[in-house]
Amino acid sequence: MNVRTAVAALAARGRRHASPLALALSALALSATLWEPTWTLPRPRVEHVVAIDVTQSMDVVDVQYDRRPVSRLELAKRALRDALPALPCGSKIGLAVFTEYRAFLLFAPAEVCAHLDELRSAIAHVDGRMAWMGNSEIAKAVKGAQAMVAALPGQPSLVFVTDGHEAPPLAAGLASAAEQTAPAPGLIVGVGGLQPSPIPRTDPLGRPIGYWGPGDVLQTDARSLGLGNAAPVDRAADDAGALPTGATPGSEHLSSLREGYLRVLAADRGLQYVRLDDAATLARALTAPALARPVPTPVDLRPALGALAALLLLARHAAALRALGARLRPAAARRA
Repeated sequence: MNVRTAVAALAARGRRHASPLALALSALALSATLWEPTWTLPRPRVEHVVAIDVTQSMDVVDVQYDRRPVSRLELAKRALRDALPALPCGSKIGLAVFTEYRAFLLFAPAEVCAHLDELRSAIAHVDGRMAWMGNSEIAKAVKGAQAMVAALPGQPSLVFVTDGHEAPPLAAGLASAAEQTAPAPGLIVGVGGLQPSPIPRTDPLGRPIGYWGPGDVLQTDARSLGLGNAAPVDRAADDAGALPTGATPGSEHLSSLREGYLRVLAADRGLQYVRLDDAATLARALTAPALARPVPTPVDLRPALGALAALLLLARHAAALRALGARLRPAAARRA
């Protein structure tokens, strides 16, 4: 027996023994999937409390969703609802509503995959009837909301959704950094059109009763009227007019997205700012790497075990497949 024949015999013997082994390993891999095995690995996950502005300026219909006109509040709700599936399992979302000068926590962050239906149902039921006061003191509420989320287990990020319309208006200044507590991470999400629009007026049951008029709202900041202010003011910046609030004296009964003000407020509180256009925009903002943190997450091993079983079965029949290919090639060549 020459060397080539010996090698061929050993290879044939190896294939005969490898075939039952591959079959046994494939069966073992498939059987292991029945126990739903997992492996815990650190994965980037996010944890947020989303505070939604429910004041009456959020009822202005000056935005679109799926090419249909909707109110600012409806855009915020639909975008959040549709963004939830984009969050990786293990991420958590809590919900709060904002009115007057504070955000009220509805529930602490819950895991999105296990509680998707409950989260969507809760978001759908958010509306203006939850507002307990007509004021909209955003700067003060953001600061309070940051303290609120910092006190929660896990210290989630704050996502504050608003049109930036302060009511009553603020003086042209914000609290200086020296006067503030350490800001928590998060972002402010601006929602609304850029053109001033009338603000719908509703009764306590949410029924429309017209629009707010010039004489129905304060047209200038409360500080200049001697009534105090919604937030402490940096006097030097106020005197220089360096920190605009977007106030429009004489037109405060109209509302638009106060984007410049929200950018200033976000920077003042150590937050990011993003303008809300659709669910994709919100999903990207919620999953931004800057807001993610490594969380021990169980990884499902069943897909990997299934793929391994398939590869072993293919390897078991590799010789037969090669032989079939070799027989088909001459036939194909003759037809050509």
